[in-house]
Amino acid sequence: MILDELNAGLRPGDDTPALLSARLSRGDLAQLRDRYAAALHAHGIRAGDTVGLAVRPGGLSLALLLAAYRIGARIAVVDPHAGPDVVAARLALARPEVIVADAAAQAVAGWAAPLARRAGLALPNLASLAPTVTAGRRLPGSAPALKLVSGPPPAVFEGDGDAVIIFTSGTTSRPRAVVHTRAGLASGLQAVTDLVRPAAGVPILGGTFFVMLPSLAAGAPVAAPARRPRALARQIATLEPQATYLTPPQLRAALDAGVRFRGRVYSGSAPVSARLLARVRAAGAAEAWCVYALTEVFPAAAAEATEKTAYDGEGDLVGELLPGVRARLDDDHLMLSGAGVCDRYLGEDPHEWVATGDLARLDGRRVLLAGRSKDMILRRAENIYPGLYEPSLHVSGVSLAVLVGVEAGDGDEEVVAVIETIPGADRESVRAALRDPLQRMGAARPDRVIFAPIPLSGRSRKPDRARLASDVRR
Repeated sequence: MILDELNAGLRPGDDTPALLSARLSRGDLAQLRDRYAAALHAHGIRAGDTVGLAVRPGGLSLALLLAAYRIGARIAVVDPHAGPDVVAARLALARPEVIVADAAAQAVAGWAAPLARRAGLALPNLASLAPTVTAGRRLPGSAPALKLVSGPPPAVFEGDGDAVIIFTSGTTSRPRAVVHTRAGLASGLQAVTDLVRPAAGVPILGGTFFVMLPSLAAGAPVAAPARRPRALARQIATLEPQATYLTPPQLRAALDAGVRFRGRVYSGSAPVSARLLARVRAAGAAEAWCVYALTEVFPAAAAEATEKTAYDGEGDLVGELLPGVRARLDDDHLMLSGAGVCDRYLGEDPHEWVATGDLARLDGRRVLLAGRSKDMILRRAENIYPGLYEPSLHVSGVSLAVLVGVEAGDGDEEVVAVIETIPGADRESVRAALRDPLQRMGAARPDRVIFAPIPLSGRSRKPDRARLASDVRR
């Protein structure tokens, strides 16, 4: 298993580069992992326990993930973009024995909250939800430090069990969380390895765990992509990466700024058009790949620019199913199964097949998407689930509130909140009452708020989201 291989391959004293952005060697990462594994164990964390992780992506969060995996604990990822009410509901479902947070996450929940909200970040008071400790540098007002202890790390856990909990859709009253086991996680990471083909010693640009872990296991150092196109251009020119992973919005910004690529470029988390991939190839990439993945299945299918550009049929070709992934259609709805599919949703029974929420056709093992059946909105590669936020918008004077996605070009969407008021309600009073819940939505905060009647459809008289999105399109 890749994580076992990575843990075994990280040894204190090895000065080979690991995380270039954080200037951490493989030996540094091994030492951090071992000390945090010992610290979690001393704190009472055992195999099967849940650790909430509210730490910015980077060396510290990676060390904590590897430490928890080493002792058999599972990680519940805390997303500061989801908004405080959603985070609180999610942690109530996961019930972590401890939340490990860095000082930045705690600042987002405290003194820096007004500034953080402008960046789409918001967290509740974590210590009010579960025992909380601080990893890394501690600032005044932070929770007590997770005490690092000296001595040998605890024994390596060698069984199976849950590895990670990642929250997705649901509602605030009933959040939904994907549970990947250690074996399932290993299968998914192996699929990434087979797709990316990392070679030892040559840098890879990518900031997600699912890029970093297979790369490091293969001996390739990793760097998080710079946010600004000019810095990204310098990074690519200096590091000469063998592979780069960027979301479609990141790719578009880089291409618009004239960034030149090299090696293989991969993109996913949002629709990747053939035109976008062609632009990447024209900008110097040897290969440009569309990756179709879900929280439940990573990755599921992939297509290189040449294949995607050559396809001129109906639907969006997202590629051929990767080895080990199976697909079937249920009334045109795509269902996926395989070793890398999540074991279950938290609190539910294990399953074999997962519903993707996508309408599709199958051409042998090639997947052709034909639209989404989910209400999910994709904005700047962020999945936004209306059911998580709509209840909070039903303030006094609101009859019905709906979030819809409106096409904004090249697969991206704009988030629009449509508010229908009760007869006689004062619109300015409603607007004022909405101010706080809108701020608490974090990265899901709408681009526009519109007051209008909401069309209903069907026997159950549910909001007609498709018609509403068409009505509010600019």
